[in-house]
Amino acid sequence: MPMPMPKSAAPSAPVASDAARGLLLGMAGVIMFALSIPMTRLAGGSAAAPQLDPAFVAFGRAAVAGLLSIGYLALTRARRPRGRERAWLAFTAAGVVFGWPLLLGLAVRRVDAVHASVVSGVLPLSTAVIAALVLRQRPSAGFWACALAGLALVVGFAAWRGAGRLELADVLLLGAVISASAGYVSGARLSGALSAEQVICWVLVISLPLTLPLALWTRPVAPVAISAWVGFAYVSLVSMWIGFFAWYRGLALGGTLRVSQVQVLQPFLSMLFAVPLLGEPLDAMTLAFAAAVLVVVWWGKRQPVAQNEGSGRSA
Repeated sequence: MPMPMPKSAAPSAPVASDAARGLLLGMAGVIMFALSIPMTRLAGGSAAAPQLDPAFVAFGRAAVAGLLSIGYLALTRARRPRGRERAWLAFTAAGVVFGWPLLLGLAVRRVDAVHASVVSGVLPLSTAVIAALVLRQRPSAGFWACALAGLALVVGFAAWRGAGRLELADVLLLGAVISASAGYVSGARLSGALSAEQVICWVLVISLPLTLPLALWTRPVAPVAISAWVGFAYVSLVSMWIGFFAWYRGLALGGTLRVSQVQVLQPFLSMLFAVPLLGEPLDAMTLAFAAAVLVVVWWGKRQPVAQNEGSGRSA
């Protein structure tokens, strides 16, 4: 899932060619991220047919991307984080390196990728809510109405799929969304001091002392399907690393406000990818819930959010 950049990090009026390239790169990033949920399910398997341990998928993907990040930071001669930047990097890592991948991996062992895609569709609104609280912004009544409507929709969908009750997987998915949102907000705060690409790379590098040993400890001891390793390779190289570069470059070229709108398509794309990749069914009611979540998220992103004086950089 993409990490938002502060609005001030984007050009106010990108030229036409840059805007077009930025939109294409942003869409490429969203497509790459949309495959994350189906590929996580492919890597970990289901409760009935388990493959790689969800903990190994979570820690292993971060370890692989972290090792690649060392090379990137060395080649670009990136400066080392200073002072409070280290604390913000650690907080970001807690959300996007540990919380989101691990909780998502555990959840998709219990529910299919289509289900997970609908619930995680409120992530942009969740991020906006946390940003508003952390940065002491003043969202409009319309914004809060959309946030509550989005939560009601995903809880209603989960209850419908769970025959009237929330399952453990839904609690895990909501925890994953909150973890990712908190990590995205803290990471965005760092984008004013470090480039966005450097932020994700440093987040992965400082996590290596934990992710690498944990990945080795949870590594598979029994053979798993080749398809599981394909899923693991994807979430390691693309979801955790390459996708961020396309997304951030798109935001920088095309403008954050314009390019970030394509993110609302991500849950739909995740569902569409899950059908051929995993053979999951897609019924009309699930599509209806997903469409409703998309509309609420899109409308919520258009609601005004006032910036309090001295509240800091917007995420």
